Amino acid sequence: MKLPRDISGVSLARALIVLDYEISRQTGSHIRLTTILNGEHHITIPAHDPIKIGTLSSILADIARHHQITRDDLLKRLQL
Repeated sequence: MKLPRDISGVSLARALIVLDYEISRQTGSHIRLTTILNGEHHITIPAHDPIKIGTLSSILADIARHHQITRDDLLKRLQL
């Protein structure tokens, strides 16, 4: 599945609610999200519009690895 090229950091943070991520803090232009689903996991997302494709790919790979699913399955669950 192809990565979306026009997603903002805020939109991604909102989409991650389906995986029980919650905003734990925001410092400047970076949003820190935390989940305790499948063990505690923290992810930092830049609140840029749009997120650079390499950064988005890295963030999604980290989340998919934590939840033990493929990146394509993750994109389907997030409906990006």
